[in-house]
Formats: sequence, structure tokens, C-alpha cells
Amino acid sequence: MTIDTQPRAVLDPEPQSLRETTRNARRRERFSKGMTFLLFGTVMAAIVPLVTLLTIVVVNGWPAINGEFFTQVEPLSYRDRGGGYLHGIVGTLYMTGIATLISAPLGLGAAVYLNERPGRYANIVRFFTDVMTGVPSVFVGLAVYALIVSGSGGFGLGFGTLAGAIALSIIMLPIVVRSSEEMLRLVPADLKAASYGLGARQWQTTFRVTLPAAAPGLTTGAILAVARGAGETAPLIMTALGARQVVTQLTGAPQSDVGLLMLGGFRQPFDAGIERAWAGGFTLIAIVLILSIVARAIARRSQL
Repeated sequence: MTIDTQPRAVLDPEPQSLRETTRNARRRERFSKGMTFLLFGTVMAAIVPLVTLLTIVVVNGWPAINGEFFTQVEPLSYRDRGGGYLHGIVGTLYMTGIATLISAPLGLGAAVYLNERPGRYANIVRFFTDVMTGVPSVFVGLAVYALIVSGSGGFGLGFGTLAGAIALSIIMLPIVVRSSEEMLRLVPADLKAASYGLGARQWQTTFRVTLPAAAPGLTTGAILAVARGAGETAPLIMTALGARQVVTQLTGAPQSDVGLLMLGGFRQPFDAGIERAWAGGFTLIAIVLILSIVARAIARRSQL
């Protein structure tokens, strides 16, 4: 019996042009185009209401936007034209700044703890943080009024900047905690492992590796909290109360706010007061936009 060791010619299939597409390839291409169109539609559906809102605010508030609006206080009568929201802008920046100084460090520290020390206690803190996120802001104002403003809790500070800032910080704190925790979770574990491999301690890894890597996301979370705090009005009715002049002291005098001035402007029938209220809304949007740009620039600079 002889074995044929000669190689036999293998018949190659007919070569196919690279420009020719199969049925499956055409189906995948149609599916890809359909999903692209669907995603583009969802983006437009989200952008159109935002652009519409900005357009309405700008168109209605632009007649009252001038140098006087940012340098003078509101006139005593809503029917009088002129004047501005200087006292409200100062009060908003004052209270929101203090609230940020309170909530940002506490929220970031809590997020680091939840990320580095998972366990039963961390789950409890996370649960109550989620609950606080959904609590109506008016209840926060009532609680601060009962504990700090009225004196039932032993403080009795009265209406003012500090009471309003505390109410805003309570609203902002859970937002900072949850957003910061999610950003810290996105940091690759390989970065931490490399830091530990080089002999770094846990606190060194957290401050020199984890936090810088998550800085852009942490900044975004803080800006979201600031935007939420700057736009709140309900808790300030019971804590800051409102004022007709620029107030700089922390306690002992009611404080003004752009949201409170807008509420008063929209509740009356005179065109001058309503225009100033629309201009106040435009001012709030501009403040949040400027803070976002500055925070992003600082975060990007810190990564260089």
C-alpha cells in the first residue's frame, strides 16, 4: 500500500471584491444609521427645550439688563422703572459661597469614605443621602427655621445670611456626596494598585492619585450642587426672608436673594417689576455659567 505524499492543489474560493457588501453587512449598516438617527433625535429633544428656555429668559429680561441693574437696588415701587438687583446678587453669591464652603468639603470627605470603606455603615449613609436628595426643599427651610432661626433648637440666630447658607448647604450636600462617589468609582483600579505597588499609603493614594484623576467629575458635581443651591427660593423664604438693601453681616439682619426678588416681581402686575424679574433669571443663568467655566478651567489646570 502506497501513501500519496504529493501535495494536492487546494481550490481557492472565488475572490470577493472589498467593495461588495454582504446581506449581513447591509443590515448592520442600516441598523447603525437608524440608531444614529435615534440618538440624534434624543439629543435634539433635550436641546430644544433648553434653547427655548434660554431664549424666553433673554428676550423678556433683556430690556432691564444694563449697568444700573447690576449696580443699584430695586426701587420701592414695582411700577417704577430703573433700579436693579444688586442686593439680590450680593446675597445670592454670599449665601451660595458659604453653603459651598460647608457642603463641598463635607460631601467630598463623605464620598471618599464611602468609596474607600464600603460596608454596612457606608450603606446606611448612602441610603440616607439618597433620601435627602428627594426631600422637598421647603421642608429643609422649615427645619432650619425651627432649629436655628426661631430659637426652638437653642440657637435663635434670626433671619439672615448664615441661616440661609445652612439651608442651602443641606440641600447641596447630598448632591455633592452622590456625584463625587460616582466619579471616584470611575477611577481605574490599576492606578491605585500602581500607587500601592510603589509604596504609597492609602491616604497618599487618595490625595495624590484618586482625587486628581477624578477632578473633572468632582468639579461637575460641585457645579451641579451650586446650580441647585443658587436657584432655590423656598427655603430662603423661611431663613433669609429678604431685604431691600445690600446686607453684609452674617446674622442679625435679613438677607436678599435673586430668587426672592424674582418671586416678588412675578407676583405683581406691573411691567417694570416683571422685566426685572426676567432679568434676575438671566442673571442666575449667567452666574452658574461663569462658575462652571471657572471651575472647569481650574480643574483642567490642576491636571497639567
